[in-house]
Amino acid sequence: MAPKSLSELSAAVVDCRRCPRLVEWREQVAQDKRASFRDQVYWGRPVPGFGDARARVIVVGLAPAAHGANRTGRMFTGDRSGDWLYGSLFSTGFASQPTAIHANDGLALTSLWITAAVRCAPPQNKPSPLERDNCGAWLSAELALLPSARVIVCLGQFAYEALWRRLGTDGVALPRPRPRFRHGGEVELDDSRFILTCYHPSQQNTFTGRLTEAMLDAVFNRARDLAGAPPS
Repeated sequence: MAPKSLSELSAAVVDCRRCPRLVEWREQVAQDKRASFRDQVYWGRPVPGFGDARARVIVVGLAPAAHGANRTGRMFTGDRSGDWLYGSLFSTGFASQPTAIHANDGLALTSLWITAAVRCAPPQNKPSPLERDNCGAWLSAELALLPSARVIVCLGQFAYEALWRRLGTDGVALPRPRPRFRHGGEVELDDSRFILTCYHPSQQNTFTGRLTEAMLDAVFNRARDLAGAPPS
């Protein structure tokens, strides 16, 4: 039975044990810990989405980081990717503060919801196709429970392909062939929603300059314009 509310969906996500490899990995990481976090209690479970239930923009990432969201229990919280993402969301008026340190740090989002294609931290940040598909039902339920959303921002090619696959499964009319992933890409769907594509704010992209703060801000400013989100 499909969850009837975001809170019901979150509870179902957190209890999921559908993928044995991911269950083993996330729990092992939570037990072994990184030395710098050895005094902290890791979340070590699937990570639910986070944000404003009236969101007009949805951000889809790849999966929780082993020592980021898998530690803190909130999407993109406690790692370098999150520092970049929330810094941009603050600059563009979607977030109440530019930092995301832990789940109770007071951060609030306005008109935006953050989720991921896969809800458990995967080894080497590489979920399998089966693990992606196992998590697909959660993404479908989330999209259905966020009816105000007009723009979906995909951070990275994996998120873009997972979203595309999910929309097709859910019967959404999609352009064919699928537009190639590129930073700053835009796809308009027949139901007047938009998909925006953006490089993932991973250290591989930010340290090398492939993704800059200005590039990330431009994507979220465009998302704001397309969604008609409230001004900051």
